[in-house]
Amino acid sequence: MDIKKDIIELIGDKSLVEDINFEVSNVIVYTKNKNFFLGCSDVIKSIVNKEKKRIEVRLDPSLLTEQKEAEILIKKIVPKDTDIKEIWFDRERSLVFVEALRPEVMTMRNRETIEKIKDETGWSVVLSRYPLIKSDIVRAIREMLYSDSKFRRKLLNSIGEKIYNSNLEITDKYWVRLSALGGFRHVGRSAVLIQTPISSVLLDAGIDVSNSREAVPRIDAPELDLSKLDAVVITHSHLDHCGFLPALFKYGYRGPVYSTLPTRDVMTLLHLDFISLANKTNSKPMFDVDDVKEMLRYSIGLPYREVTDITSDFRLTLHNAGHILGSAMAHLNIGSGFYNLLYTGDFKYANSKTLNRADNMFDRVEALIMESTYGGDQDQQPTREEAEQFFMDIIRKAVDRRGKVLVPVLGVGRAQELLLIVEEWVRYGLMPDIPVVIDGMLWDVTAIYTAYPEFMNNETKRRIIEHNSNPFISPNFKHTVSEEERQQILQGGPAIILATSGMLNGGPSVSYFANMCEDERNVVVLVSYQGAGTLGRTLQNGGREVDIELNGKLRHFNVNSQIYTIEGFSGHSDRSQLERYVNDIRPRPRKIILAHGEESKILALSHFIRKRFKIETVAPHVLDAIRLK
Repeated sequence: MDIKKDIIELIGDKSLVEDINFEVSNVIVYTKNKNFFLGCSDVIKSIVNKEKKRIEVRLDPSLLTEQKEAEILIKKIVPKDTDIKEIWFDRERSLVFVEALRPEVMTMRNRETIEKIKDETGWSVVLSRYPLIKSDIVRAIREMLYSDSKFRRKLLNSIGEKIYNSNLEITDKYWVRLSALGGFRHVGRSAVLIQTPISSVLLDAGIDVSNSREAVPRIDAPELDLSKLDAVVITHSHLDHCGFLPALFKYGYRGPVYSTLPTRDVMTLLHLDFISLANKTNSKPMFDVDDVKEMLRYSIGLPYREVTDITSDFRLTLHNAGHILGSAMAHLNIGSGFYNLLYTGDFKYANSKTLNRADNMFDRVEALIMESTYGGDQDQQPTREEAEQFFMDIIRKAVDRRGKVLVPVLGVGRAQELLLIVEEWVRYGLMPDIPVVIDGMLWDVTAIYTAYPEFMNNETKRRIIEHNSNPFISPNFKHTVSEEERQQILQGGPAIILATSGMLNGGPSVSYFANMCEDERNVVVLVSYQGAGTLGRTLQNGGREVDIELNGKLRHFNVNSQIYTIEGFSGHSDRSQLERYVNDIRPRPRKIILAHGEESKILALSHFIRKRFKIETVAPHVLDAIRLK
């Protein structure tokens, strides 16, 4: 299919087209005719309807207003209450990225603003939200993407050329195969390779931070050849799903990485934090900052529910997974309807303070790869109301005895969910007036949350966008980064402390725990999954004498503080939610492949699904390969 030739013929006048480029599967027509640039919408709509591709017309870069002048004009045209903070220019692609605290003002109240910018400057506008909490990492990410304009145009076009210039033939020799590279009968190092005779796509590339012996996916599997890997899809930013990604670039991968924009931003932050933590503990990180930068150069952000060709025979659609901000289920339409596969990643089939529950309606699904973290027969979580009441009772009792509450959390997800809960309590006067300490990196992650309300549930999104009230900002929230600030918190009065890591196997939570655990007034509340062999799992199992390495020395502690586990805040589906999802998903899959769970839990869930729903259920081991069709 020569789509460029078809588009020129449909436009009718070759002189209107200066160049045609691809941005992955999107088609960009560059023109030197300003009248066509401004008045082509009807023509392009008719071409889109015929070609079934996203097509956009931009003015040729040679005719764009100079950047300094364009910036002055844009600030003059845009309503003041949009509150522009940054303007970035991508000359090679004729795009101007306008970052503002309230970008919705430009679209909700004055839809002609964007067209006026195009008319007066020639630049095509992309709107984005500036984080309400200042974040150096968000700025660095965006600066890197926008400053490397020539590389981005070349990269996106090369991906498109590969998609459109490959001959797709579905014959009786066509097949689809799954290879389990990590995260099967196990929690951690998630990685699933999906292949056809034409393409090779990797779903997730995680690490297991709690297992030094088997920490990374099996990239030595015979099915995986990095030089022939066409694309990587990352479902969300937790390290057990994305932590190995920079290492792929270290080992030579040079292809696109697809994820949502929040996932791209947060995983970059977590990768940098992973390097920093390794350096602090004198261990050699498996990748370095240059590998993270290279990964970022190849990152491509996608919204939910937008179909995108990522190879000549793979179409990807990301759906809300309800797990953390930007978490996605990956739906693959393989071979133009030959086979349809849904990979859930981690998902939550229930509404939370931050997110809507996971999507369950799809056009076609032959096979479902489903997480099983809480797939055991007894894995029932309390209701959110019960969990919140229990948490509030713990806090009140700790405050009454002048104690502190330590909540070890993952860098993203659970922490922000708890912040929304506490912010609501404070707003309604239900909680004692004590500081909520947000340690180090959690503040940057929360900043990223303030930049992407469109990925949140309707209530939170409406509050931020329509009412200009961001719940992640509260006078009770205190940000700490230095050891001196941490000591002030520890020596002060009652406080709630949110700190990474969630399993107490690294990060500032370990230092807080060591300083707090021998005081019976204090409380530790475990709200995350606790991996086998971690300090968190030891405490959860009743261990009250522990050894902790601090500043290179092993110290012994007697744990006198109270230890609680609250499962109700989990971003994972519990057993009943997993059952309900299998019951509710439409269409119902013919095959279910269980992943991301301890072996006993996967086998229990597999037995139930076969018996209750009469669906073929598979529980692969790592390195198993399954022919799907």
